[in-house]
Amino acid sequence: VYANVDIDDWKMILVNRDYILPDNYEVKLAPSITDDPDSLKLDYRVAPHYNEMYLAALEDGITLTPVSGYRSVERQERNFENKISKYMDQGYGKIEATQMAATIILPPGTSEHNAGLAMDICSLADSFENTKEFEWLDTHAAEYGFILRYPSDKEEITQINYEPWHLRYVGVPAATYIMDNGLCLEEFHDQLMAAIDEFLAAGGPASLVEGF
Repeated sequence: VYANVDIDDWKMILVNRDYILPDNYEVKLAPSITDDPDSLKLDYRVAPHYNEMYLAALEDGITLTPVSGYRSVERQERNFENKISKYMDQGYGKIEATQMAATIILPPGTSEHNAGLAMDICSLADSFENTKEFEWLDTHAAEYGFILRYPSDKEEITQINYEPWHLRYVGVPAATYIMDNGLCLEEFHDQLMAAIDEFLAAGGPASLVEGF
């Protein structure tokens, strides 16, 4: 199924193994740090919010170094294939190696990085959760519209291993609700769809929710 990229609230685009970006999806990019034109890029609508969060963290003595922002589908494919090859070199068969790779690197077109909506911050190691940078993000990220996209207790739902470094932009209201209620984006999406179905079943006008 293709991701609903025509949704009125672009911040809520759900991209994962079940919702794939269309082949013709294009991303308008901007530097994630406004004063550094060479900084990693994000969707131009997300970049100002990352910059705002970055500057706020600096005031607290925290540097949220961008590690991986927007990735082209072509680069995602290279990364995915390289991970498969790594596992095959360790003696795994192609099918098993592909399945193992997919728990770490999403296949091309199924990653939020391909949409420019997410940033990997500071590190790509689980130990990042023990840093002052992670502690700051855990406390403040939602204030700037970002969520921890792949929590440790949601791996069965997201189908992705815990990534304490991966932050996704969804906007302040949604981020606050998601983080306060300990949800992942898939759960929030399901709640939203259920609420819309209930609204329509009660006779609510479809025109008010057609953008979802």
